Amino acid sequence: MVDSDVQRVQVKENIKFTPSLSEQRHKFVLDFVRKHKPQKVADLGCANCKLLWRLKYHESIEVLAGLDIDENILTRNIYRLHTGAGDYLDPRERPLTITLYHGSVVEKDPCLLGFDLITCIELIEHLEAKELAQFPEVLFGFFSPTTVIISTPNFEFNPLFSGKTLFRHPDHKFEWDRTQFQSWASDAARNYGYSVEFTGLGEPPPGAEAVGFCTQIGIFMKNKPNAQSLLNEKTVECTHTTVGTVIYPSLKEEKYLRKAVSNEVFSQILKMKRVLLESLKMKNDSDSGDECEFVKPKYNESKNDPFEETPKPFCIENVFYVPLERLFSFPKIKHLCGDLETLKMLIADEVTLSSDGSSVMINIVDEEDCDLSDNDGDDL
Repeated sequence: MVDSDVQRVQVKENIKFTPSLSEQRHKFVLDFVRKHKPQKVADLGCANCKLLWRLKYHESIEVLAGLDIDENILTRNIYRLHTGAGDYLDPRERPLTITLYHGSVVEKDPCLLGFDLITCIELIEHLEAKELAQFPEVLFGFFSPTTVIISTPNFEFNPLFSGKTLFRHPDHKFEWDRTQFQSWASDAARNYGYSVEFTGLGEPPPGAEAVGFCTQIGIFMKNKPNAQSLLNEKTVECTHTTVGTVIYPSLKEEKYLRKAVSNEVFSQILKMKRVLLESLKMKNDSDSGDECEFVKPKYNESKNDPFEETPKPFCIENVFYVPLERLFSFPKIKHLCGDLETLKMLIADEVTLSSDGSSVMINIVDEEDCDLSDNDGDDL
């Protein structure tokens, strides 16, 4: 039935997917990660590391691992995972460690135990028959992650590709139709305590809907936790070699948290200082002699005003005082610090505090030619 449907479809040119199937497969994984927020993710057959590169931007992930049989391709592409200046200027909230391993996906190695998600994107079709027979025991039985995502070509789709005689890639050892893949996946799930759901990517052209998706996908979910991984970690030696490890700066490290808080504090103080100086200029230029008021930042009226019950900044001679309570009312500072004492501790070495430790003090005449001697004690 499928063959006759395919024959009725006249393929006049190569089928092209937009975005590409590779991009769609990566997006599928990224959407899954965004929804389920795993902390430890491994990509088997990671090759050029592009999927790992995309995954590193997800804040939920704290451990990323890539495994590939080709050490040269890992060495050439590890640069994608290196830290950049932006990672230090704006550190992640959670720690992140990325490690690339050289080795076979059918070797049992404790370095890949305890993962929440393992992806095998266009991997299994590259395995020899003996390796394929060993793979379920290693992946589901030994590594035993919470979730596994496996994608592989759908052989039924191949006749729609112009010029394709058998498989889509010269290194493919086989390509399965939907029945074959689903049978293999269902057996693996049943044998190792998983459930599996099937979906796919790459819609067929009109008239060939019967062939199914171009890429078929199985999502395996572990039925219940077990203690097998803990036992294996003690009894199996490491077989994979580490190609490289990248550790990202995070706000869990005090030096980066201190810098992030200090930067935000200085940013908010400078904004308040500019408002103050503009107000004082207006006051000095006015004949009314009215007392100037500190202008509060504008917030969405539908939200509670974070400054409503906090002490106002004030000025004594040429010194601008910003109460810590005022600074703590800024959402980002509150989120970073958690409490007022932590804020005080983190900025103590970066700013000058008042004698009672309740306010940050800055001189406001360094950058502006403004005589504030007539504003002693003004409440701004």
